[in-house]
Amino acid sequence: MDNLTLLLISLVLLASIHVLISIFGRKSTKSHKQAPGPRPFPIIGNILELGNKPHEALAKLSQTYGPIMSLKLGNITTIVISSPQIAKEVLHKHDQIFANRTVPDTLQAHDHHILSVVWMPPSSQWRTLRRVCATKVFSSEKLDSTQFLRQRKVQDLMDHVKESCKKGEALDIGEASFVTVLNSISNTFFSMDLAHFTSDKSQEFKDIIWGIMEEAGRPNVVDFFPIFRLLDPQGASTRMKNYFGELIAFFDGLIEERLRLRASENESKACNDVLDSLLEVMQEENSQVSRPHVLHLFLDLFVAGIDTTSSTIEWAMTELLRNPEKLDKVTKELQQVLVKGEQLEESNISKLPFLRAVVKETLRLHPPIPFLVPHKSEVDVELCGYMVPKSAQILVNVWAMGRDSSIWTNPNEFMPERFLKSEIDFKGQYLELIPFGAGRRICPGLPLASRTVHIVLASLLYSYGWKLADGVKAEEMDMSEKYGITLHKTKPLQVIPIQT
Repeated sequence: MDNLTLLLISLVLLASIHVLISIFGRKSTKSHKQAPGPRPFPIIGNILELGNKPHEALAKLSQTYGPIMSLKLGNITTIVISSPQIAKEVLHKHDQIFANRTVPDTLQAHDHHILSVVWMPPSSQWRTLRRVCATKVFSSEKLDSTQFLRQRKVQDLMDHVKESCKKGEALDIGEASFVTVLNSISNTFFSMDLAHFTSDKSQEFKDIIWGIMEEAGRPNVVDFFPIFRLLDPQGASTRMKNYFGELIAFFDGLIEERLRLRASENESKACNDVLDSLLEVMQEENSQVSRPHVLHLFLDLFVAGIDTTSSTIEWAMTELLRNPEKLDKVTKELQQVLVKGEQLEESNISKLPFLRAVVKETLRLHPPIPFLVPHKSEVDVELCGYMVPKSAQILVNVWAMGRDSSIWTNPNEFMPERFLKSEIDFKGQYLELIPFGAGRRICPGLPLASRTVHIVLASLLYSYGWKLADGVKAEEMDMSEKYGITLHKTKPLQVIPIQT
């Protein structure tokens, strides 16, 4: 039987199941008020409503159907949240009920959903891995002790900018940020560089990481109709297995090499970095952290950390160049607070309120993951007067919340000043601004991401002026987005550094 025949038979079966559910499911749902939403088509539901920019499409639909909206995406009931008040119900008040994940089929490659701290269900294993992240990877003490490694990588960036400035060449901010963040994280974790500004190695990593983000975010028929999983009609699972396989093999080689080093007599070669810390945990008696857990933890932290951090830096520079008066303001703050010729340190960031406001405003307008990582309801639960069925997928549209005029004045304008007299931050307590999520499943890498974005952005702005390449004017800048599980600029930001 060929694939086309099997596909047609499966569609007929799905149509029959859909009709039966509609007939027999009415009685069980009649007494429960369902969240409003667009009327679904038979079988496919509201899939066509998503378009190629689902965050924008669902934001527009929420203006019609409200801040809690129900969609049918194939077989999946999806609840879309578009307000801080309802997000607080999901991520704070009913945090435990909604702490599970809806796992895209692609992210089940290499059993990632079973071993990943981001995707595994809440359990004692998950709590162990979260505790390891909090104490061995992202604690203030650990990050302070590895700060000098990240400072060296920022200095490498500035040396690269200096060369571009001398030659009058344009700099791809996204590419330069990616190399810097990649090496910053790889030095924090492994005490080594993984790329150079003048090599193609960074592009290899970038292609793999963006490929993962794109596959994870792209609509996949298998997620809507699991019956097609074995067929993998779009080839998404196969591509993801290849991407994951390359990174896992790479990390496994690093672990093997470090284990050999630790087993040698020369203990002075120990690096005392994150890898050493995790290997110590892994080698403890009766440890709950296995080698596969460490491999998949690195997979999580590299893919999410590098992509979202470098993208945020590029968006911040884009918005500042598009708004020259804001660029001038943040530059003057840096010059007033810092001593000329002094190297920026992460501790300096607390003295730069306007820079911090620029980062907050960038994350409001350009949240790295527009729907956060999807949550899932463990049981039938009432939410703001509506019934959310068990196993429903929960999407929190933080992109829509960031552009809601009932929350923000002039929401589509880049106005860092709005945060200068506000206590709002992005650490999960203020639901108006939750680019890293909130509650027990908030992004564990937030402390490192925050330090890296601020220090790289401040360094770029402190020593150099910037102008757009190719004679592009600020008002002509391309602000379009490329959608994956994260949002990227469609057209890379090309700028020329100017010595000040």
